[in-house]
Amino acid sequence: MAHNNRKPNMLPYTVKDFQKQFPDDATCLEWLKNYLYPDGIFCEACNTITKHHRVLSRPSYSCDHCGHHVHPTADTIFHKSSTPLTIWFHAIYLMAQTRCGISAKQIQRETGVTYKTAWRMFRQIRSMLTEEKNGPIGGFGRKVEMDETYYGSEAKGTRGRGTTKTPVVGMVQRKGQVRAFVAADVKADTLRGLIKEHVLPKSTVFTDTFRSYNGLDARGYSHERINHSEGVYVVGEVHTNTIEGFWSLIKRGIGGVYHSVGRHYLQTYLDEYSFRYNRRFDVQPMFLSVLQQVEKRDAVVRQSSPIPEPF
Repeated sequence: MAHNNRKPNMLPYTVKDFQKQFPDDATCLEWLKNYLYPDGIFCEACNTITKHHRVLSRPSYSCDHCGHHVHPTADTIFHKSSTPLTIWFHAIYLMAQTRCGISAKQIQRETGVTYKTAWRMFRQIRSMLTEEKNGPIGGFGRKVEMDETYYGSEAKGTRGRGTTKTPVVGMVQRKGQVRAFVAADVKADTLRGLIKEHVLPKSTVFTDTFRSYNGLDARGYSHERINHSEGVYVVGEVHTNTIEGFWSLIKRGIGGVYHSVGRHYLQTYLDEYSFRYNRRFDVQPMFLSVLQQVEKRDAVVRQSSPIPEPF
C-alpha cells in the first residue's frame, strides 16, 4: 500500500557525479557564468545583452562587439580568491554531503589547502545560507512552534533561563521551514519583535508558559501553550516537540563536529543547520541547492575576526 505522506528521497550525487560535472576550473567558471547570467551577459559598454567569449588568460568573458570584460566571480564568495574554483566547488560538495556538517580541519585534509584558507572558505560558503531572504513563515491556518534555547559553556549546575549562555530563539512551521536567530536576550520585547518579523499574523503559535510569550494572542496570533514546568509535554496538538527536535539536531551537530562555537560566529552555524533542515523534503541534491545560493553581492563577507585554532 502506497504511503502518500512518505518523505521523498533526495537524489544521489556521488563524488563521481561531481568530478564528471566539474572536472576543471574552466567548467566551474562556465557553470557560474550560465547561472548568474541565464539570459546572457549584459554589456555595460554596449548597453545591451551581447555575445561574449571566454578569455583564456584570465577568468573572464569578453564582449564580442567592444571587448568589455565581465568577471563572473566578481562580488561573489569567490571574489579575488586565489584558490582554484575546483577547490571551492569541492569544499561546497564536502559541506553539502554531511547531515551534521564538516569542520574546516576536515576540508583542509580533503582539499590540501591550509587551515586558514579552509576556514575562510568555510565561512564564506556558510554566509550564503541565510534563510531570512525566504520571508516569514506561517499564516492563516498554519501551525508554528516557538522556543528558545541557550548555547555555550558555563559553570557546572547552571543552565536554562537566567544563565549567561547565548540565547537562541527559533520558530518552525510544522511540516515547513524553520528560522533560528541569536538573540540579545529573551525579554518579551525581543521575542515579540522576532515573531512579528518572521511569523505571519493569524498563525497558530505554540509555546511553553514562559512569561515573555504573554500577549501574543493580542497581536494577531492564536496562542496555545504547554506547561513544561508541570511535566506536561503533549496535549493533543499542543506541543513544542518539533522545534525542540531542531535544537537537539543543532547541539549534537555543533558538539560532535565543531566542539565549540563563539557567539560572534554562532548565527552562521544556525543558518547552515536551518538551510539543511528546510530542504529535508527536497529531491534535488543538497550540493546543487547550496551551489545555487551563489549570487552577486555588494560586498562579500570580510574576515575581520581572528581565525580560531583547529580542533
